[in-house]
Amino acid sequence: MPRRTLTDRFCIHAKAAEGEAQTDYFDEGRPGLALRVSRAGSKSWTYHFTLGGRRVRMTFGTYPATSLAKAHTRADEARAALEEGGDPRTALAKPASLKAICDEWADREGAGLRTGDDRKATLERLVYPALGGRSVGDIRRSDIVGLLDGIEDESGPVMADQTLAFLRRVFNWHASRDDDFRSPIVRGMARTKPKARARKRILADDEIRDVWGALDTAPDLPECYARYVRTILLTITRRTEAAGMHSTEFEGDNWTIPGERYKTKLDHVIPLTAAVKALIGGKPKGVNGNSWFVFSTTHGAKAFSGFSKAKRALDAEIARRREADGRDPMPRWTLHDLRRTGRSLMSRAKVPADHAERCLGHVIGGVRETYDRYEYLDEKRAAFAALAGLVDRIVSGRPLALKLVRVTREAEATA
Repeated sequence: MPRRTLTDRFCIHAKAAEGEAQTDYFDEGRPGLALRVSRAGSKSWTYHFTLGGRRVRMTFGTYPATSLAKAHTRADEARAALEEGGDPRTALAKPASLKAICDEWADREGAGLRTGDDRKATLERLVYPALGGRSVGDIRRSDIVGLLDGIEDESGPVMADQTLAFLRRVFNWHASRDDDFRSPIVRGMARTKPKARARKRILADDEIRDVWGALDTAPDLPECYARYVRTILLTITRRTEAAGMHSTEFEGDNWTIPGERYKTKLDHVIPLTAAVKALIGGKPKGVNGNSWFVFSTTHGAKAFSGFSKAKRALDAEIARRREADGRDPMPRWTLHDLRRTGRSLMSRAKVPADHAERCLGHVIGGVRETYDRYEYLDEKRAAFAALAGLVDRIVSGRPLALKLVRVTREAEATA
């Protein structure tokens, strides 16, 4: 039973002693706490104590899912329970919450997945407020149904099904590791048929005008929201990418979304049109230095995050305007539909398909090794200018006949 002061460096590199199936390394700084390392390399935290004259060992969790700092905290809690005459096993037997299970799954199974950031944002926005703190064993089928109903009402059936698919994956994983847990998810909970799950919503011209106009007249919208929504359409970015726009991401007339917050994990450069630069504006009042979030309700300190409330207010204003005009209600739409709509408008503006795909940030042909973030920059600049011109004509109601200037490889070669 070797004893030493445990550090993260030691825990990372610790191995079982030669000839032993497993070795307990006791922490001199926390009496009773040990890191158990198996010959196969698995590591878990154990706590050893005496209760009623018998030697007892309990497990805190695995390393590194349970960090050294967290293990120290659990050891302190166990020692406090002993000093009060209690049983640490009872005092520390807190049922795992849904959030804790999702976090553990992400640490063990989800590391490196391209969709990790999007999944985390979805959980924090749609799942955790309702069920994140609940014990995973107490979550019933009706709880899942209620959660999915709410997501479908707010974000549509496709988002509900995507959330369901992830929760099913996590619950099945947890069930494979827990003797008593049974997943509350059963067949038949999906909201759409398989062929209908890929959204294809593209806003019509009158719907674009409705959105654009309602952003100016909807009451109680944050000042930044109209600029934010219009930027999504004019840059064909995803909702969270536009929301996180930061002053440090600008260089000249370009906006570079860093790979760590972009879906492909590659930097994505967007040439800024005059229309987008007008939406970005200048430095917020009260900001010292050159660092701020462009779309913010906190004077640039934090990125805008009140998506659901603002979207409901916008939808209500669109409904009011259409009713006043004697028109049918606008079919359900999402902010992500603006990205798809912008891509469609580029096609209408005769932007070459491969240029438009690069504007979306897609890696053409999957050749990531030779990716150059500044490649096709002139073509992208022309494509975004064409998009801005077409949107301007749509929202102003002017005729759409438009002479489009496009940069081609042939033109570059002769320039």
